Amino acid sequence: MWNVVSVDGCFEGTHAWDLGHHQAVWGEELQAYVLAQLKTASLLIFGRNTYTGMAAHWTKAVHEPEAPYMNAIPKIVCSTTLSSADWEHTTIVRDAVAELSTLKQQSEGNMFVFGSANLSKSLMTAGLFDEYRICIAPVVLGKGRRLFPDTTPYQKLTLLECSHLKNGGIIVRYGSTTQ
Repeated sequence: MWNVVSVDGCFEGTHAWDLGHHQAVWGEELQAYVLAQLKTASLLIFGRNTYTGMAAHWTKAVHEPEAPYMNAIPKIVCSTTLSSADWEHTTIVRDAVAELSTLKQQSEGNMFVFGSANLSKSLMTAGLFDEYRICIAPVVLGKGRRLFPDTTPYQKLTLLECSHLKNGGIIVRYGSTTQ
């Protein structure tokens, strides 16, 4: 999983795509980190809402350094309602937990879930995340959608890496002890 959250644990403000807190950490350092992650990715995974927003952005953001990777990497959109996926190299998956469990066993590279709160909750409950990569923005939103809602199952994690950004952001990488 890869996400940017506020200090109080929100990945999104009070409405969909309210991501202003990302600007508090975005810069050369985080961009380099994101590019390094993308270069190791064999698959990107999104829920329907995140997929729709990401596809709308990345198909037009051709001059951003991440765009060639975002557009070329195979993608999965997990949705029971989406009838087509027009972003290149995208496959629709209906049963996320079952199909991603199989893909995880077959994959040799990193599979990243970006955003996708509902999907992430299902995958956390199923114990499918090997790692949680989180950038903590030095912002308190006070209200918003939490990355780990109250219904998230208990899971002990192991700190794999922690680094700070010059702008006050912190990147943490936790490994799952259940994998």
